[in-house]
Amino acid sequence: MPLAKFPRPAQLRVRSLATSSTAKPALSGLSVTGKSRAEKISQEWKGTSATGGNSKNFIGGEFVESKADKWIDVVDPASQTLLTRVPETTSAEFEQAVDAAQQAYKSWSRSSVLTRQRFVMDLQYQLRQHSDAIASSIVLEQGKTYPVSKDMDTSTRRLPLGVCASIAPFNFPAMIPLWTIPVALATGNTLVLKPSERDPGAAMMIAELCQKAGLPAGVLNVVHGTVPTVNAICDHPSIKAISFVGGDRAGKHIYERGRATGKRVQANMGAKNHAVLMPDANKNHALNSIIGAAFGAAGQRCMAISVAVLVGNAQSWLPEIVERAQKLKVNQGFEQGADLGPVISQAAKQRITSLIASAEEEGGVIALDGRGYEVAGYPDGNWVGPTVIEATTTMRCYREEIFGPVLVVIKADTLDDALAIINENKYGNGTAIFTNSGATARKFEREVEVGQVGVNVPIPVPLPMFSWSGNKGSFLGDIPFYGRGGIDFYTQNKTTTALWKAEDAIGNKASVDMPTHH
Repeated sequence: MPLAKFPRPAQLRVRSLATSSTAKPALSGLSVTGKSRAEKISQEWKGTSATGGNSKNFIGGEFVESKADKWIDVVDPASQTLLTRVPETTSAEFEQAVDAAQQAYKSWSRSSVLTRQRFVMDLQYQLRQHSDAIASSIVLEQGKTYPVSKDMDTSTRRLPLGVCASIAPFNFPAMIPLWTIPVALATGNTLVLKPSERDPGAAMMIAELCQKAGLPAGVLNVVHGTVPTVNAICDHPSIKAISFVGGDRAGKHIYERGRATGKRVQANMGAKNHAVLMPDANKNHALNSIIGAAFGAAGQRCMAISVAVLVGNAQSWLPEIVERAQKLKVNQGFEQGADLGPVISQAAKQRITSLIASAEEEGGVIALDGRGYEVAGYPDGNWVGPTVIEATTTMRCYREEIFGPVLVVIKADTLDDALAIINENKYGNGTAIFTNSGATARKFEREVEVGQVGVNVPIPVPLPMFSWSGNKGSFLGDIPFYGRGGIDFYTQNKTTTALWKAEDAIGNKASVDMPTHH
């Protein structure tokens, strides 16, 4: 893969092997002290030079001479004396470096914290032992002066960002505003909230409760709308940060548009949450958990289990999954015994049923079909009954987020096969494993590439003191929701460094001497 091309700073002296350097010969313009330190650097250090030699690449634990045909002269800014030549690393060398890092990651990431901590402490010792050499290199190459300042005090405090915005989804009209309102306001910000235009009632009640709790006017504001309101939030120069929870398309739009105007953005997006059922699991607990996590709230939650991966002998449990799903009662939310209600809109219903149909067209087996579901007394409801599809990972019903009461079932021979299925999926919001083996659970937790993991827990939503940790295609941004992450998102650091020299201190001991003026 070719390296990306960036504009080259004008001051860099880049030349091919055939081009002569305009720098002064090595050591020629250095002071006596500079020459001595340059020679010492070249003698004692493998990867760099201060006497005109080449700087090497460091790949896979080895200092490697580059095969580059273009080199960058590094000169002493005070005398233009050539110190070293830095290679324009070749594409092949770059790939070797990345490959070495990937290979090392497999073992390094699994080493104990104590092992990594010991390295950092040993590095600190090495830095202290060789700080003089590092400082000499910086003086020669960058032009800094050698003396070190002392008596410095540095402090950091966290300050609010200013006006922030929260864009909430329809599926949790109270919970998501309550992810953002308390943290944003408690950290000193003011907030503009846009609830979903489909179910704004809960947000308006929360706003009224904020008023009753004594929140000053203007600290929380609620606006409504669709794309024009969202774009106004993304574009307004006074808004410093945006929190969003919702679908992929809207999330990517808000992230890109908000970032383009310099805003801090966190965007929780789509998901395809897998639950792995091992043959040694508590069968009754596992099946009940899957049914509740897949079909509760009509599957309209970002942490819903939408894929069940049946491993080995657990593949024989599919008929019982269908049987239990079939017993669920679909009805209006206030009706007695309702297990799940309608989906949010006719458009959502049409999308869900079209994805079910696509599975049929692609060769999937509809083990339980919820299309055409009817509820007495509510002929116009957005009804979709519990649906179970036996599918493969190439089908649309698996690849796309359905966001409805549909459980896709995938079969796997081994735990490794199940892990490969999950890790190849673009989403990384949540996952779960059901097993009675601690070793199996530990292997799964360690190797699965998903941000939130449940062990015999189907929906592993973090408690408020922890931060949301979805990853891969389920999240855009650098700082997660709530917990410590929420505080970090809604605040910025201000760091102050002050110099108070010890010799300038004014004595405060009482004196009985006659004051005189000179």
